[in-house]
Amino acid sequence: MSKTSLDKSKIKFLLLEGIHPSAVEVLKNAGYTNVETLPGALQGDELKEKIADAHFVGLRSRTQLNAEALAAAQKLVAVGAFCIGTNQIDLEAARHKGVAVFNAPYSNTRSVAELVLAEAILLLRGIPEKNAAAHRGGWMKSATNSYEARGKTLGIVGYGSIGSQLSVLAESLGMNVLFYDVVAKLPLGNAQQVGNLHDLLGQCDIVSLHVPLTDKNPGMIGEKEMAVMKEGVVFLNFSRDKLVDEQAMGRALESGKVQLYVTDFANPLSMTFAHAIVTPHLGASTEEAEDHCAVMAVKELMDYLDNGN
Repeated sequence: MSKTSLDKSKIKFLLLEGIHPSAVEVLKNAGYTNVETLPGALQGDELKEKIADAHFVGLRSRTQLNAEALAAAQKLVAVGAFCIGTNQIDLEAARHKGVAVFNAPYSNTRSVAELVLAEAILLLRGIPEKNAAAHRGGWMKSATNSYEARGKTLGIVGYGSIGSQLSVLAESLGMNVLFYDVVAKLPLGNAQQVGNLHDLLGQCDIVSLHVPLTDKNPGMIGEKEMAVMKEGVVFLNFSRDKLVDEQAMGRALESGKVQLYVTDFANPLSMTFAHAIVTPHLGASTEEAEDHCAVMAVKELMDYLDNGN
């Protein structure tokens, strides 16, 4: 369809999972008025029914757009993942169907990096345990096992848009930053790249994981990786839950090898860990990140529709 013959009012956008209203505003300002928004995720027959006549679908992380759902989408041109990850979309099925898939890889980097650093500081000060005790009437006023972030070594696994921004924020607090990535990266500030994952893990007081989940790396942090970590390390996972072998993590927490663990994925096993902060995938959940993400993803969709980019 050429740009000159395009009747924008006939192009249907289906936006799921409470995507920020700024996405609708951008679309309507550009003349795309046929926009349906839903507050939650869809699955199964309900999803197939809704996307059957949609030209563009926007979703976040909960809607599973599998091959069966894609087969029901007769008019689908493109899918926008209003987030960083795309593992909720069957990319191979989309490719075979000729459906383009976009994401918003830089929209929430600041929000995630801030939360990682904030929770690392809380853990270094033992705040979760002391907060729980205070709610029960306890008074754990002690400096034992309570530390400043300054001078500690932070290891970042995955030096992409989030990892590199975390690097800058951490260094501004006086932390030493090491990072590991599968490709050579230009360090920001005084951060140093380490050529081997195990070498990185053995040097760090705090380790933060920032890599995409692929079919090759589930459980990339397992028994062997935990064995080489420093005793009493703080470990944070804001990437994907399957990257960490949580059975091994449970044993590492019990032994004290990992002193504290943060996971942004509340699964049944992680919620049993006593020395863990477990959050429901909140890394990118700020008003600013959702606004940026909505605008970025919808502009990519429109650029594809209008210009073929």
